[in-house]
Amino acid sequence: MHRAVSENKAITSTPLSKESNIKKIAIYATVLLVVFAAFLYLEINIYDTAAAFPAFAVFFADRFMPPNFSAIPAATHLIIQTLHFAVVGTGIASVLALIGGLLLSEKTNNIAWLRIAFRAFLSVLRNIPILVWVTLLIFIFGIGSMVGLLAIIFATLGFLSRSYAESLSEVAGEKIEALRAVGATKAQIIVHGILPEFVPAWINWTLFTFEINLRASAILGMVGAGGIGLVISTHLRLFRYQSALSLIIVITALILATEFITNRLRRRVQ
Repeated sequence: MHRAVSENKAITSTPLSKESNIKKIAIYATVLLVVFAAFLYLEINIYDTAAAFPAFAVFFADRFMPPNFSAIPAATHLIIQTLHFAVVGTGIASVLALIGGLLLSEKTNNIAWLRIAFRAFLSVLRNIPILVWVTLLIFIFGIGSMVGLLAIIFATLGFLSRSYAESLSEVAGEKIEALRAVGATKAQIIVHGILPEFVPAWINWTLFTFEINLRASAILGMVGAGGIGLVISTHLRLFRYQSALSLIIVITALILATEFITNRLRRRVQ
């Protein structure tokens, strides 16, 4: 009898497994076809690209090495400014995004039209690249650190609001139901039931975004938004490659140290 049941399961599961495999093959084939078509459209010459790498390696070893670390003291304040961009921009955006997340989540906002309006507004913020924000803001404020800070806040606000909203929607409902059962108001449910459960996700998303913003802050200066990127681009334009490399090494070390610290913090709150 056991053998008959096993054979019956094998017979019934075979068509399903074959259909599933066919779907997977079709998906993989479609993805590969799209990638191949995009590759052809870009007209990339693999041979010329591969042949350029040895020349680049020679150029890098000849012009960039060894790094000139004497350029670091003069740029220390800009390195600190880059870090401050990420800290202040992420901090302000996280506070505003918490409000946005509460307005976007169905668990904390029952007004449908308000959720839709904020979703549309925050989608615009999220889908405009940070370098485009810099370009637009330069026309208003001119070249300077305010442009970099505002660009980080705008670009981060949309991303964090959506991330917070999704995390708020995933909060378990047992505590919420218990509060409703004792007659708690909507505000009390949010403060005592939803937000305490949301705190670990809030920390995780905020730290993850801080890492992204630190990398972005290092680039913003290259387009006139302040920070270390301005000095790096200046050294490159003046052919001071060794000085530029030393600053790149410092900012890379800062980013790696930040990733290490934030990863440790995220593991502790999980």
